[in-house]
Amino acid sequence: MTPPPSAPDELWRRGPVLTQSDRPLARYVARPIREFLHVESSGSVLLLAATVVALLWVNLPVDGWASGYDHFWHTPIALEIGDWRLEESLQHWVNDGLMTIFFFVVGLEIKYELVHGDLRDPRTAALPIVAAVGGMLVPALIYAVIVRGGPDAASAGWGIPMATDIAFAVGVLGILGRRVPSAARLFLLTLAIVDDIGAILVIAVFYTDDLSLAWLGAALALLAVMALLRSFRVWAFWIYVLLGIATWFTLLQSGVHATLAGVAIGLLTPAVALLRSEVATEFAADALRDNDLDADELYRLRFLVAESVPVVERLQARLHPLSSYVVLPVFALANAGVSLDGIGDAVTSAVGLGIGAGLVIGKPVGITLACFLAIRLGVGRMPTGTSWPQIIGVGMVAGIGFTVSLFIAGLSFPGEALLTDEAKVGILMASLVAAVLGVLMLLAATGRTTPEGEEPAEEAPATSRGSD
Repeated sequence: MTPPPSAPDELWRRGPVLTQSDRPLARYVARPIREFLHVESSGSVLLLAATVVALLWVNLPVDGWASGYDHFWHTPIALEIGDWRLEESLQHWVNDGLMTIFFFVVGLEIKYELVHGDLRDPRTAALPIVAAVGGMLVPALIYAVIVRGGPDAASAGWGIPMATDIAFAVGVLGILGRRVPSAARLFLLTLAIVDDIGAILVIAVFYTDDLSLAWLGAALALLAVMALLRSFRVWAFWIYVLLGIATWFTLLQSGVHATLAGVAIGLLTPAVALLRSEVATEFAADALRDNDLDADELYRLRFLVAESVPVVERLQARLHPLSSYVVLPVFALANAGVSLDGIGDAVTSAVGLGIGAGLVIGKPVGITLACFLAIRLGVGRMPTGTSWPQIIGVGMVAGIGFTVSLFIAGLSFPGEALLTDEAKVGILMASLVAAVLGVLMLLAATGRTTPEGEEPAEEAPATSRGSD
């Protein structure tokens, strides 16, 4: 006679967790989805799939689809309290609001690396900063040279090829999984952040007519308050949430890209545990002496265990899935819908050629040259386990301009519909070419060397550090 199943076996067979049961829904749906989301490159797959959907949405010859895309993403959504009203299009809420979560996760990653990782070394941290400067100056110079013989208005677009789209660049790099050294990923991440900050400063100085210094000062004051509270070891999470929302709003009102609030707050987040792990261990031992836990002891134990892990790590683990599987695909769906009509004329125009050459050629040349000079002069240090061909490949991937470039294009040519369309097509095609060339270069480079002595076939879980 078969003995009855034990309690753990019964729980495994019948639940309570769906993915642990033997039900068909769990075996054929829930567990495959869980395993897909556990792979690091899954977020990149979703990001690229959303891009393809957006392009098909706009370019398929179906009546009303293209206009439907614009109508949907430009639907106004307003927040209203009394006489106060904030109204933006759905696309702006995605770009200025939802994407703040992604930039916050990026700021958390950089903060962790500054405290515990490779960026603790000033020379290692200096290299991507110097590389970002080179990756902005050379593309702008190439664009200016190419458009000299074009329309006079075209010269205003010199800022377009300066930008690196951090979401798409890191997403494309994520497709390669562990084939790329983690130090090279961090190099691109830091470079892209500095690049985006540089592009936003360019927008603020050269392309913004209504920059509000008062609102900008208010944002800086709120960040200073957050830093002060942290120094006084104020642990109430909701206080920082409210201050973070206020910082985002003040930056939005200042005319500066509001997603910078995410980066700034991420860099202010503590990367060192507030308590030693022994504190939680000793309290647990004392609380369990009577083999029982009451509600107060349980609450206290949860607090002590949580504060034994750095806030940066806890927030990364919680927000990474949201960033990879929700924020970035929605972002791509909202921004990748570019019409490809007249693609031939647009690509061969002065504006299209300038943008294409700036992103595809200027980015890797500027980044590689800046890295070489920085290392040669002793200012920077080569990322661990990274070769020069990999640096070139990362520089090519950094040529994916896309969203920030599209934003600058809209500011560069006000009232010039033709130049704006040429710029958008040039950005799209150049970003695609840069992504393909970068992936091919990195595959060729990693085919000869295994990063950090690890097998390239294994992929890291999505909740690991450095995946975004």
